[in-house]
Amino acid sequence: MIVRVGQEAREALAEGRPVVALESTIISHGLPRPDNLRIAREIEQTVREHGAVPATVGMVEGELIIGLDDGELTRLAMGDDVAKLSVRDLGIAAVLKRDGATTVASTGAAAAIAGIRVFATGGLGGVHREAFDESADLVTLARTRLIVVCAGVKSILDIGATLERLETLGVGVVGYGTDRFPGFFIGDSGFGVDWRLDSPEEVARAFKAQVAQGVSGAALVVANPLPEEEQLDPALHDRVLAEGLSIVERDNVTGKRVTPVLLRHFHSATHGASLAANVRIILRNAALAAQIAAAL
Repeated sequence: MIVRVGQEAREALAEGRPVVALESTIISHGLPRPDNLRIAREIEQTVREHGAVPATVGMVEGELIIGLDDGELTRLAMGDDVAKLSVRDLGIAAVLKRDGATTVASTGAAAAIAGIRVFATGGLGGVHREAFDESADLVTLARTRLIVVCAGVKSILDIGATLERLETLGVGVVGYGTDRFPGFFIGDSGFGVDWRLDSPEEVARAFKAQVAQGVSGAALVVANPLPEEEQLDPALHDRVLAEGLSIVERDNVTGKRVTPVLLRHFHSATHGASLAANVRIILRNAALAAQIAAAL
């Protein structure tokens, strides 16, 4: 098969039970082994504990699977040749029978075709600093009707430009319990949001209203910040980010290689503090996404 919905997710969707889509790039490219597999299972368990069925998306031997089983999850977590797949890569990787981990863009697109309406991730991609380089996440969100729970966009990006681009593309952005837009490792990126919602039920009602109006076919981004006591120290964050950007420029790192390089630098330079924050982010977002899916 070219696309397959896993048994657990397929049965849940058929019965009208809440399902939350999860990306696999964080597992194969964003977290170190062997912790990545344990954390992947924790993410799925968190979704279950908050009332929904997890559907981690990935590709195994060219088959796009929406709802990996544990064996498939293990394969992507521990494999040495797992490609990072955005939307444009899916067809090519299928023909070549590749194993691949899906990004925000490809996970969101896959979730939508399966009828999954809620997706949890860590941080969105966006507009890069000082270069014409924009993540496919943004355009995909503009044409994909689902709720995306995230900790804003990665702080390594041009956050102001990314927010402007989301506005241009018609993608709704709300702060969850906050009037500030989070910057992934830190709770306040320095930018505000126009709209704030304070409960899963409010988010669900807003999404339903958007669908009922029929005007927008775009996503609704729910920006869920880390609490102040759980975020990375802002001064440490700013210093490490500046160092990482210098390394990227020095080594001429471009395109989709930039994010993994910067995240590895954060992990090393913060002695694991950024990794711990990353894990807290995705677990918190998985929990909130499950609550929103249940409210829908």
